[in-house]
Amino acid sequence: MNRLYLASYGEIALKGGNRPFFLRRLLRNIEEALEGLGEVWVRERFGRILVRAGAEEEEVLARLCRVFGITSVSPAWAVPWDVEAIARAARSLVEEAITRDSPSTFKVETRRADKRFPMTSMELNARIGAYLREQFPQLRVRLEDPDLVISIEIRQEAYLYSRRLPGPGGLPVGTGGRALALISGGIDSPVAAWMAAKRGLEVIPVHFHAFPFTSERSKEKVLEICRILSAWTGPLKVWVVHFTEIQRAIQLHAPEDLRVLLMRRMMMRLAERIARQEGALAIVTGESLGQVASQTLESIAAIEAATGLPVLRPLIGFDKAEITARAREIGTYAVSILPYEDCCSLFLPAHPRTRPDLQEVVAGEASLPIERLLEEALERSQVEVIRAPTRTRAG
Repeated sequence: MNRLYLASYGEIALKGGNRPFFLRRLLRNIEEALEGLGEVWVRERFGRILVRAGAEEEEVLARLCRVFGITSVSPAWAVPWDVEAIARAARSLVEEAITRDSPSTFKVETRRADKRFPMTSMELNARIGAYLREQFPQLRVRLEDPDLVISIEIRQEAYLYSRRLPGPGGLPVGTGGRALALISGGIDSPVAAWMAAKRGLEVIPVHFHAFPFTSERSKEKVLEICRILSAWTGPLKVWVVHFTEIQRAIQLHAPEDLRVLLMRRMMMRLAERIARQEGALAIVTGESLGQVASQTLESIAAIEAATGLPVLRPLIGFDKAEITARAREIGTYAVSILPYEDCCSLFLPAHPRTRPDLQEVVAGEASLPIERLLEEALERSQVEVIRAPTRTRAG
């Protein structure tokens, strides 16, 4: 018997003539996700991805379950087309399950993808089920909602497994092009970046840092969020944009009720310039319609008017509870709620404009030396490559 991991993919199967492109990228992403775990072998066979890796099982599973494009992962035994070998592998799975979960009921479920196998699915179910009943008399057969399911897939070999861990689904990172993801350090923007990556985008995080208005701890908080995200996306190239002089100029020369809108318009201009350098074709934000004053439809329109790039808003229809739940799920929530303020929250006016007219917004920034501020901000910006921690935990 050979131990391996059986990974399933979903949406990629519907890609028709483009399917090989998506599969090649998925296999490459899996190899990169398992980097550092010794010798890794990854192949696609008969609609499944087979993975072998010489490392601790829970670590391999944790990494595979964070690869976009994978819908589920199962640690499995691979055996030849031999009923006795299949029975021995099934017995091993039951022994593992008894140690792990203490099941009292079970069933056998066979999928015969290769019809050359001499037994039907029902015949093999009955044969292996009877054998397991003899080996483990404490277990009862239950076809509806059993504690333990022994799954058998007949492909070029027989693959047996009893655990099916969910993957994130979506499309492989890198199949949808590049986009900048604006990361504030709050709850919303990391979730938006995660959801963009789930649709195959290679995201490049951009954080606007206004030291000394915001502390170095606020920057470290964002880098830690990116470190968590990189467990899902692979290494991230993070731009930390110097925003202090822009913020100071807006505070001194712009109308108070338009400050946040003008800061966000400057962020859009900076993001567009970075996008040109990075070959990115869109900007991703964490805006949710109506959540705060700068996220009314009028405010969103005024902010987006500052850039010619498409602005993607994965969270536009989410409420705060839904966003928070997803942040907990992907692991960013605990860091996002650390009490280090971002640059937009520091100079929040008492009564921000919620339904601004674009003409008055443009007039409100007319006294700002926009071009000079943008050039200075980019000159003083920093770029860091962030990688995931060495060890992760299975889903």
